[in-house]
Amino acid sequence: MRDDLHTFLMALGGALAVAVAGLVALRALRGRSVTAHIAVLLLVTVLSVLAGILGAAMRMFISDHDLHVLLIVVGTAATVSLAVGLWSGRRLARASMWQAEAREREREAEARRRELVAWVSHDLRTPLAGLRAMAEALDDGVVSDPETVADYHRRISAETDRMAALVDDLFELSRISAGALRLSLADVPLGDVVSDAIASASPLAAAGNISIVAEPSSGWPVVRGSVPELSRVVDNLIRNAIRYTPPDGTVTVTGGQDDTGGWLAVSDTCGGIPEADLPRVFDVAFRGGTARTPAKNAGGGLGLAIVRGLVEAHHGTVAADNVGAGCRFVVRLPTADRPTRADMGHRAAPAGAG
Repeated sequence: MRDDLHTFLMALGGALAVAVAGLVALRALRGRSVTAHIAVLLLVTVLSVLAGILGAAMRMFISDHDLHVLLIVVGTAATVSLAVGLWSGRRLARASMWQAEAREREREAEARRRELVAWVSHDLRTPLAGLRAMAEALDDGVVSDPETVADYHRRISAETDRMAALVDDLFELSRISAGALRLSLADVPLGDVVSDAIASASPLAAAGNISIVAEPSSGWPVVRGSVPELSRVVDNLIRNAIRYTPPDGTVTVTGGQDDTGGWLAVSDTCGGIPEADLPRVFDVAFRGGTARTPAKNAGGGLGLAIVRGLVEAHHGTVAADNVGAGCRFVVRLPTADRPTRADMGHRAAPAGAG
């Protein structure tokens, strides 16, 4: 019984000495990687066992040969344990970093959702209040002369159209964010899409005394895409340019093809975008200012966010910069002779109705 007690005390003393050294090492490694902490913990475990074995061996007076064999066994087990521990530590470190990034992205997405709800709530509340006031005035007979009644009807129609456009933008953005967007890919002449968009936006430009000029720099390319979504991209960019271009200004649309694929550029004479705002122009509900009250013809701050989502769904890119007296938005898209992953996904799972 006394031998067992002595053996236990020797093993305990060796293990405690190793454990204290391990705690000191862990304290010194605060802020270091998960892999380093796991390596120290494994070393503490292995060295504690080794200290106990050496203490017991000295107590039992085993032969040098047996001690040598025992050390080989412990060393082999320690090597395997450390290798597995380091591998697991790296996996845990990568998983921890991924989880931290995922949490950060989730926080950013939640902040954007709250900002979107705040913007949309204001944009809907203001016209709804006006609609209610005008409807009550008409119902109560407060206004009765034909000219005022006709003006109220025009304003009610305009506000209804604006709210309908905002709801459409929200629906489109929700499809993009949820990954529910399905593209019906085809070879699309980009020049035809631009012509249709210019024709659609011409009345808005004429009302603001703004000129729209289409100047293809090297011929309009044929891109691989979905006509409805590409039409919305071009239409949003042109209408956004018109919205911020002052009277007697010009909106210029150019396009062409280079080694990277097809491209489209929409330039205006808005005076430029502040450099601090350029990275945020494609953010949801960003209007280039802090005022929540929309200006005349202002949208819900979703148009450029939709442009980015639709372009990226086509495996393209969109960027904004300041050029001359205004700014320029450049969209790059794969051409018909350059298949993309979108084509493979389209062939594997035909898109349904968008």
